[in-house]
Amino acid sequence: MDADSLDWTPPDDWRRVETLDAHTGGEPLRIVLDGLPDLEGETLLEKRRYLREELDDYRRMLMHEPRGHADMYGAVLTEPTDERADVGVLFTHNEGYSTMCGHGIVALGVAFVEAGPCDPGDEVVFETPAGLVTATTAGATGSAGRPRVEHVAFENVPSFVYARDRTVDVPGVGEVGYDVAFGGAFYAYVDAADAGVGLGTGDASQLVDVGRRIKRAVADDLAIDHPTEADLSFLYGTIFVDDDPGSDADSRNVCVFADGEVDRCPTGTGVSGRLALLAADDRVAPGERFTVESIVDSRFTGWYDEETEFEGYDAVVPKVRGSAHITGRNTFVVDPDDPFPDGFFLR
Repeated sequence: MDADSLDWTPPDDWRRVETLDAHTGGEPLRIVLDGLPDLEGETLLEKRRYLREELDDYRRMLMHEPRGHADMYGAVLTEPTDERADVGVLFTHNEGYSTMCGHGIVALGVAFVEAGPCDPGDEVVFETPAGLVTATTAGATGSAGRPRVEHVAFENVPSFVYARDRTVDVPGVGEVGYDVAFGGAFYAYVDAADAGVGLGTGDASQLVDVGRRIKRAVADDLAIDHPTEADLSFLYGTIFVDDDPGSDADSRNVCVFADGEVDRCPTGTGVSGRLALLAADDRVAPGERFTVESIVDSRFTGWYDEETEFEGYDAVVPKVRGSAHITGRNTFVVDPDDPFPDGFFLR
């Protein structure tokens, strides 16, 4: 008996979903290639609602155990509803659906070149629930004739400071100061030392616990209202910050988002929100690079060339650069007799 004897094809009536998997700075992205029904809706937000209300079992199957895990993340590609975009994208996680995802854009940029129709140097305009995001790939064709992407930089939606210098009493933690900024999603930014947490891999469990507590407390303390879209009006996560990381990076941060997910990368939308905060404090000037490292020491570099106004808020147009790698291609199936067709979620 050997591996060659294990030749198996799922029956035609089993649910089957094809994915391409990648990671950006250690943070996973599971890209749905085939097997998901068409998404109905005239706008991308309508498609997002349809996916959430009618097809959420697919998200649970791919994100949750036993096919995924508590920190899995996904992307669903769809036809764009904005004629300026090349493709629409919706992002999934353990709890539901995010509004934008920087690490997802970076990984998709790599996938579109290394496994798709684009060449190194091409731009791809993504329609996301938060708005249009343009990714630019940088790389070359390798000696084997295969394109390789060295990094992807994306221009994000306008990012702005939503609330400054607030404090909240967090059960089990105490009084914590926080700022809130939008970088495609809303985050509460907290000084790690103020919250009593470290930002190393050994601190992950505590970060989940404290991050959840702070997120709940901030959500109760501050109403989150996006100026144009009600579907974007929620607090996505807590970002713990250390501006003295003990390395040559400018800062270290760890994002705890959704239902206690720990971002392995520095969080592209989170870095975008930080650029808005840093610009408001005159700590980063236009064109100046700001490098952030993650819980696993992977890095994003962010900057902005343009200051703008967004619906009454002073804003910047962030650019964030990172690297990603393809990790595999998968065929996931659901046996009709499987007791866990939608998976389960353990933390």
